[in-house]
Amino acid sequence: MAQIDTLFREMTAMGGSDLHLEEGRIPKVRVNGDLLDLPSPALSNDRMRELLGEIAGKERWEKFETAGDLDFAYAMGDEARFRANYLRQFSGYGAVFRIIPSKVLSLDDLGAPDVFKGFADMTSGLVVVTGPTGSGKSTTLAAIIDHINANHCRKIITIEEPVEFVHRCKQSVISHREVGEDTESFMHGLKGALKSDVNIVLVGEMRDRETIELALTAAEMGILVFGTLHTNSAAKTIDRIIDAFPAKKKNQIRSLLANSLKGVVAQQLVKSADGKRRWAAHEILLSCSALPGIIRSGETIKLNSVMQTNRQAGMVTLDDCLLEMIKAGKINLEAAFMKALDKSRFRG
Repeated sequence: MAQIDTLFREMTAMGGSDLHLEEGRIPKVRVNGDLLDLPSPALSNDRMRELLGEIAGKERWEKFETAGDLDFAYAMGDEARFRANYLRQFSGYGAVFRIIPSKVLSLDDLGAPDVFKGFADMTSGLVVVTGPTGSGKSTTLAAIIDHINANHCRKIITIEEPVEFVHRCKQSVISHREVGEDTESFMHGLKGALKSDVNIVLVGEMRDRETIELALTAAEMGILVFGTLHTNSAAKTIDRIIDAFPAKKKNQIRSLLANSLKGVVAQQLVKSADGKRRWAAHEILLSCSALPGIIRSGETIKLNSVMQTNRQAGMVTLDDCLLEMIKAGKINLEAAFMKALDKSRFRG
């Protein structure tokens, strides 16, 4: 048993999602969005080295000491798995551990909108799930992959840093590849996937221009590509993809994106009215007759009206979703205001 496992057990007993360790400070756990102290003394430099070095191992620790950052997954026996992020900062060592549920939750378990099952039934195109760190993007994508796995015979490759949810093959064949361990980068992993008779690729993060372009090309070639970005709306997602490229290439990328984009889900987790859990709020943009023209012209300001006039098809703006959750008693006005894009709609 690793020394840090004691802290992990305290965290899980509190119902926490993340463990935060920082040199010179008391360990903290995030519970339903709030950071709470653990009953533990402040962490010295030596104690941080013990806790972090033991589970990283010699090779990873040397890599961390050189680079100042490290991402990997850690398994606490059969009890739980964690996504680890180490960093060096002004005050010394720091680390954040996010628990990875041992059971992949289904779309029904999550209470996800029905249109998410529609993504699973697609055979080609690009679907982007966006949101800030800790907004449940990985959980949503894992549920979609699980739905495909249970209902379709597909070849699926996930490219992640690190691998989080591990899927057992049901009807589909699934391969998990970890950046830094099994492949050099997201781009190299995606290139390799395109040569392997794949039907579906999950790209853990579309973080650079080359990966984005390759994902768009794969989607246009007839592969279904799921990817993530750190944006908070459908419009910003499209703008971010286009803005990753130089001016002389933007028109080509607009055309690729217009042809291949099948959906954008912008997700936020909002504290419940009773404070006992968090609810997922979604902005959902789906492919429709108006979308390609808007992407080609760059008039993403029109997307809100497209989503509002296509509610019957399953589209919704984030602010409308938040208002519906207030009416249903799931969340209160203050929590909605914090996440809203148009704050004026949520002022008293």
